[in-house]
Amino acid sequence: MKKGCPFGSHRVVEPVGSLPQAARKIDNTMELYSNEILVDVQTLNVDSASFTQIKEACQGDKDRIARMIKDIVRERGKLQNPVTGSGGMLIGMVEAIGPELTNRDLKVGDRIATLVSLSLTPLRIDRIKSINIDTDQVDIEGKAILFESGIYAILPDDIPDRLALAVLDVAGAPAQVNKLVNEGMTVAIVGGGGKSGVLCAYQAKKNAGNKGKVIIIERSVENARRIEKLGVADEIIIADATKPVEVYEKVYEVTGGELCDVVINNVNVEATEMSSILITKDGGTVYFFSMATSFTRAALGAEGVGKDITMIIGNGYTRGHAELSLNILREAPAIRTLFEKLYL
Repeated sequence: MKKGCPFGSHRVVEPVGSLPQAARKIDNTMELYSNEILVDVQTLNVDSASFTQIKEACQGDKDRIARMIKDIVRERGKLQNPVTGSGGMLIGMVEAIGPELTNRDLKVGDRIATLVSLSLTPLRIDRIKSINIDTDQVDIEGKAILFESGIYAILPDDIPDRLALAVLDVAGAPAQVNKLVNEGMTVAIVGGGGKSGVLCAYQAKKNAGNKGKVIIIERSVENARRIEKLGVADEIIIADATKPVEVYEKVYEVTGGELCDVVINNVNVEATEMSSILITKDGGTVYFFSMATSFTRAALGAEGVGKDITMIIGNGYTRGHAELSLNILREAPAIRTLFEKLYL
């Protein structure tokens, strides 16, 4: 049995020398290398920005969505949306473990969620069984490969698989909030009514405490009502994040002109960078979790309005992120109930 690169470069078809995420095409044959893990895939959780783009391109038609997903995987060997560049994650059962990885806390038959993007994961789809256009989840028959450097979480017994998958897909967001938000801070969650937004709002409220303030910016009235019931926001602003001046004026008003120490952007559509930048006070921080973020728009836009702020690109991984996000479900029954309605 051959040994591959720990980072998966041995699977790259083109361009040679790149790593799997940046590659246009990777080898998705399921012949196992000695330092890989083979997974029998159950469900894909497509990244929100990617699924939104696919859904719009296919006008919500499930047959067309299925064909588009299969075409992407056939052409690239992985589920990497060519427009957004993003992927998602998966859950499945461990089918085989390469001999060099048998010292891990993992055994054949374990149910796992991969915590690395589908945009770098060798994937083979034999059949698409069903598509849920409301949850971005796709049930399939297929296989996937996890590289030696690939991280994963063994699915917990106290949380249903689909619910765990939905939460783990965005685990990096609330975990980064936990690192960025301290007591007394003013925090804005742009796109706060969605899945990652709700988790971020809960963590922000927990960290900022009674002396802090959590502001939710949400375009959907339905989502705004939903988050109001959860009690994780001090202010809820209904506004379109693609209209930065409108958002700025409303946040200016509710903060008395102070603006925000930390802004988290979770919006899954393009052109919301400037709303986040404008409502951040000088010296503050913006965390762009959305895969719809443009580095160019953010960098040049901040410069253009003279904002001296720190901008962080969303890193889906931070140490302990899986446990932190799953614990939110255990700590917050109202959020768990809401997510069970949405994802089960």
